Amino acid sequence: MARRPVNTGSVVLTRGETTPPHGEVIRFDVRRVAGSEPRTAVLVVHGFKGFKDWGFFPHLCERLAADGHLVVSFNGSRNGIGPNLLDFTDLDAFGRNTLSHEVDDVRWMLERLAAGEWSGGTRPAAVGVLGHSRGGGTSIITASEHHDAVASLVTWAAVSTFQRWPAEWIEEWRRSGVVYVANARTGQDMPLDRSVWEDLETNRERFDVIAAAGRVAAPWLIVHGSRDETVSVVEARHLARVGRRTTLEVVEGSGHTFEAVHPLDGVTPGLDAAVTATLSHFRRLG
Repeated sequence: MARRPVNTGSVVLTRGETTPPHGEVIRFDVRRVAGSEPRTAVLVVHGFKGFKDWGFFPHLCERLAADGHLVVSFNGSRNGIGPNLLDFTDLDAFGRNTLSHEVDDVRWMLERLAAGEWSGGTRPAAVGVLGHSRGGGTSIITASEHHDAVASLVTWAAVSTFQRWPAEWIEEWRRSGVVYVANARTGQDMPLDRSVWEDLETNRERFDVIAAAGRVAAPWLIVHGSRDETVSVVEARHLARVGRRTTLEVVEGSGHTFEAVHPLDGVTPGLDAAVTATLSHFRRLG
């Protein structure tokens, strides 16, 4: 369901919704330079407790669109953000957001983008994918499973494993069926249903990020802050070693979000370095 375009300078933003076969709504943004017909496209994937309008994502998407790409960013259908696009008002959905469901959402958006659904029916000559943090992990899985659809990959602060749950969480899942994770920004205690852990256990082989990294055929830029305390730069170095066509860009002195906050109050040197490297990489698309 397309909505009226919103003009943001030379880049036009169109908001819309799509409903995959699972029946849950994905809300998305499409950006392009006004009056242009971009030959290439980029899909942007947020991470855990992330959303398309968080902090640096609008700025990143604006820069990519201004550089000549059709850019699609979206909220995963169970990321917990409601219709107002800014608040976690659907914590039940957040709690049921399994990796299988998340990867299915990325695949659905990739297929729609590659088919030309948001470019007037004209298929892009090439599609790139960019994912941040856990979204980097799901982007790696997606690129490893859809070689023909993903022509280029960029990950920012990507996880090298989804096996990050503390032992006490696993015990609590077994005991009560739910654990709660704090959202320091909003002050909410956000539920995670036992199905989240069970899905990962059931699909260990499919969601082995390191194994998937070795199967990524596309050129891949790995961007990571040297002082990332959420996902260590060691994980980025591991991904770079096992990947086939990787380039590692370590942003010295930078953290997990490259010092960007929500709402964005300015472009930091770390964020600028990450965006600059990304623009250069995606200029080779198509």
